[in-house]
Amino acid sequence: MVKRWMAHILFLLFVTGIECIPRKFPSDFKFGVGTSAYQIEGAWTEDHKSESIWEHYIHSNPKVIADGSNADVACDSYHKYEEDVEMLKNLGVDHYRFSISWPRILPNGTANHVNQNGVQYYRNLIKLLKKNKIEPMVTLYHWDLPQVLQEQGGFASEKLVKWFTDYARLCFKLFGKDVKTWITFNEPKQICLFGYGLGVFAPALNKSGELDYLCAYNLLKAHAEAWHIYNNEFRPHQKGRISMVVEFSWHEPLLPDVPAFEEAAISNLEFMAGIYVNPLYRGDWPEIVKAKVAHNSRKEGKDRSRLPEFSTEEINQIKGTCDFLAVNFYTSFLVYPSVTPQPEMYSARDAGVSSYQPWYWEEAKSVWLKVTPWGFKRLLKYLKDTYDNPEIIITENGISDGGELDDDLRISYMQQHLNAILEAIWEYGVNVSGYTVWSLMDSFEWLDGYQSRFGLYHVDFSDPRRQRTMKASARYYKDIIKNRSLDKTSGYLTCSLE
Repeated sequence: MVKRWMAHILFLLFVTGIECIPRKFPSDFKFGVGTSAYQIEGAWTEDHKSESIWEHYIHSNPKVIADGSNADVACDSYHKYEEDVEMLKNLGVDHYRFSISWPRILPNGTANHVNQNGVQYYRNLIKLLKKNKIEPMVTLYHWDLPQVLQEQGGFASEKLVKWFTDYARLCFKLFGKDVKTWITFNEPKQICLFGYGLGVFAPALNKSGELDYLCAYNLLKAHAEAWHIYNNEFRPHQKGRISMVVEFSWHEPLLPDVPAFEEAAISNLEFMAGIYVNPLYRGDWPEIVKAKVAHNSRKEGKDRSRLPEFSTEEINQIKGTCDFLAVNFYTSFLVYPSVTPQPEMYSARDAGVSSYQPWYWEEAKSVWLKVTPWGFKRLLKYLKDTYDNPEIIITENGISDGGELDDDLRISYMQQHLNAILEAIWEYGVNVSGYTVWSLMDSFEWLDGYQSRFGLYHVDFSDPRRQRTMKASARYYKDIIKNRSLDKTSGYLTCSLE
């Protein structure tokens, strides 16, 4: 009888032109949460861990952090990982995305000395995750380069390729038996543009339009080499996958259907994200990036482009080194052709665009984050169309607030963005296979310190025990995971007039 009524309803919806989107996720869709080592672990000098670039940066310049804090203790997860896993178990997540601290594993930066205390910490964490049927999704690099390597050039050095691949090979060997999903680098834009171009993130080098491009060049070569090492030496028996996480914002033309504004939006997408993704799929920088940087370099009197050129061998080495497209999404921007000259050597000048977020868009605690689920949906379709419908895993999505336990803003944000995923899947056929909330718990939020909170769990940073408390959003997400649906009841359809 129920099936008959459902058939009648579907027929009426069809003939009346009402569009319906299933509210239930595909049966194999995976839900998870994420963190990073520097933001949660603490124990910054314990058990022979060495200094990272962020510890060096903040200890040398404490005023760069909004509240004057640091991550020396953070959430103290180095000592409280068992409690963290209990939180994960309570949520019912399929996967937990976390990062390995390079200076905790290799205090000297290189593989000639392995810190067994650090190795044991991650073995214990991974073992406990597996015991609770939670799949580890492991990021090799989430911004915490050993300071000793920065003093030798960091990502601006060709040596990075060997440093990173030796570190990656060691991690594959040590942990790969129990890790089936690897991430090489988290958000290369933040590593390169923010760290080597704008100088706002560690290591705070300000040479945009040169060092940020060199950083991207070395990073992509290091990623590709690590991918091939895994593919040739470990994949045959470990049976895992490996990719690189790229942060995408959606860039909407301020004046749609006006060619110059549409070109500006595409240009910003390519300079902010395509510059890192296009090589993974096609082996080379996006054409618009190559053309614009070469044009500006000639205008500056240079005999060659500031953008390093990939050799044929490097193109062949990098192309195809992406087992799935790992996407971080938070917000969107309105974009228009730049009318104000940018400073010399500034990569935004190369893109030739300006962008902003209207004041009336719903805002978060973080000044850069506005709520734009419509942009998320458009981005997912763009990625499908641009990169030949790849498998997409959302590796970060979340919103900051002041740390309230009744975090209605976070619940609304999650609901809207999960709904955008469902619409992208069912309307456009986008192949989204997983979703990861950022973050499991409140943590050290880089330049914001502890002022901006992204967690499903509240952390009391004034308490030496770093007490964790479940927020309303954690209960909401737990229900979604349990029901595999945005609807607690049937989870079948949501409809709207077209």
